[in-house]
Amino acid sequence: MPEHNPRRYPIPIVTQYATPELISAMAYDGLPPDEDSRWQESGAPDQQTYLRWCGRWCGMACLRMALLARDGDAPHLFDLLQGALKYRCYEERPDGSVGGMFYRPFCEFTADTYNLHSEVITDLTSSRLAAETAAGRLVIASVHKEIRRPDRDAPGRGGHLVLVTGHHDGTVAFRNPSGHVPEAVTAQLPADTFDRFAAHRGISLHI
Repeated sequence: MPEHNPRRYPIPIVTQYATPELISAMAYDGLPPDEDSRWQESGAPDQQTYLRWCGRWCGMACLRMALLARDGDAPHLFDLLQGALKYRCYEERPDGSVGGMFYRPFCEFTADTYNLHSEVITDLTSSRLAAETAAGRLVIASVHKEIRRPDRDAPGRGGHLVLVTGHHDGTVAFRNPSGHVPEAVTAQLPADTFDRFAAHRGISLHI
């Protein structure tokens, strides 16, 4: 299925963890993220910073994919995060936890910093998703992280972000920053399966 405007660069794969081959073990086998020896590739200044943010970087990974598709180049995940923090796209709480990514500050951040117009969508139905991608846009969609194992029941909706790259003939194509196997990173699912995990909200990226 076509999944990008021919005027763009190819849509790349960007995962929120530095070593994609370790995601399965980290997600399901208890491997701690500090076993990821490639953490410096995220741009983080030290391993502790990487460990704090790698589980929250799905939105920044989606943004990096979009910028790479538009421009052929993009900042590292940590550098994107630094910009997003200035716009309060995330809430750093006193107990060390992190809230977000918050959509409206994100749209201000991308417009001001990267001249990337984006739009918050609170009614991201399957038909709206199809219309956005048909217009040549990429969509950051909120889904449950277990969309990477779509053969199982959905434990819930939302909480994780993926980049939808196409919606054609009842099939949704997307990049999942926490996909644990190649077919979960560059994924295609029937629209009704995708919908079981979807929170029906997200951000349309006008690139």
